[in-house]
This record gives sequence, C-alpha cells and structure tokens, in this order.
Amino acid sequence: MEVRVVNRSRDGSVVCERALVADNPLLRLRGLLGRASLPAGEGMLFRGESSIHSAFMRFRFDAVFMDRELRVVGLAERVPPWRVRGARGARNVLELAAGEIARTGVAIGDQLAEAESDGAGATEQPRL
Repeated sequence: MEVRVVNRSRDGSVVCERALVADNPLLRLRGLLGRASLPAGEGMLFRGESSIHSAFMRFRFDAVFMDRELRVVGLAERVPPWRVRGARGARNVLELAAGEIARTGVAIGDQLAEAESDGAGATEQPRL
C-alpha cells in the first residue's frame, strides 16, 4: 500500500508523494535494501518503529521520526550506510531521499498526516 504524507503544520504541503507502507514483516525487514537510490518524492513509512539502521545500504537518506499521532519528534538528515538512528518518543519512521527534509522544510513539532488520493491525485483524505 502507498500513501501520500502531508504536513498539516505547513498548509498541507506534501512531504512524500509516494510512501510505501512497510506493514508486514517482509517489507519491514527488507526496507530500502537492494535499491541503488531513492528518487525524490518517494519513501518508505515504517509504522510502529522507533529506530532505523542503514546496514547494507548503498546510499544516504533522510529519516523523519514521528510519535503515534505523526507529530515529528526527531530528524536525521543524510544518514550514511552502516549507521543506526532513533528518536525518543518515536513510533513511526518515514525514510526519504537525502535532502528531502531540507527541501520540504519539515521540522520537529510539525504535525504530519497520511493522505490517500483518488488515483488522479485530486482528492485527499487525511488519516492518522
């Protein structure tokens, strides 16, 4: 399943156009492994996670740590391979292409939301 992640604190601006939801053990285990890169606008949302690792990764990426209500509690920019990152109070993690945190202006305290589109991207239904 894919969702769009928007920033309610910044007029609903899009943080990630297409986030694959890692909602089963295999997707959670694999994560972004095996990819050569992550294009801007794409990402992976890990529900129920407080930390991430970049073991075996071949590229840098950004990570947005959120609490249960998707409020941003931590940020990690340009995480290199073979690192571990986490944030106190995090229960969800959104991995993005390196530089996306700076580009989108996401900040600690921002309220994010998942949004589904109608396929044409015309309507969004914010969800928590």
